[in-house]
Amino acid sequence: MSALDQTDSSSVSASGNAELTHNTLPLLNEVRHALKRLVRTGESTIIDLRAIPFGPGDEERLLDLLGQGEVQATLDSLGRTSIKESRFSGVWIVDHYNSEDERIAFQIEVIDIPDLLRAQADDMSQSLDKLATLLEDELQGTE
Repeated sequence: MSALDQTDSSSVSASGNAELTHNTLPLLNEVRHALKRLVRTGESTIIDLRAIPFGPGDEERLLDLLGQGEVQATLDSLGRTSIKESRFSGVWIVDHYNSEDERIAFQIEVIDIPDLLRAQADDMSQSLDKLATLLEDELQGTE
């Protein structure tokens, strides 16, 4: 059993506040199992944090324990989406808001890179055409 499995979920956080829902450590254990699955099989996992009943301070504690990695991105398309790598490679925090700035999704994605950050085939095809046109125009301008 790991130290995480043996930790008493009624422990006191670093800030001195006792947990109220006891969901933080079991959730971290779920993340650990998902990361193990990703490493062994390549299978990704999405954990919907909006479906978890967090008590006061639980969300903040979870995010503090996951920490911040080296990569973060913000997308602005029909609302703001924040994607942050945690301090654990392959564990991402994805936070979606609609155009009225209401949170519509909050999740942990255990994956090599979140799908939202991947270029789409149609977009790349259009970019190829645009780049070809740009090069053609530039070459004609230098003649």
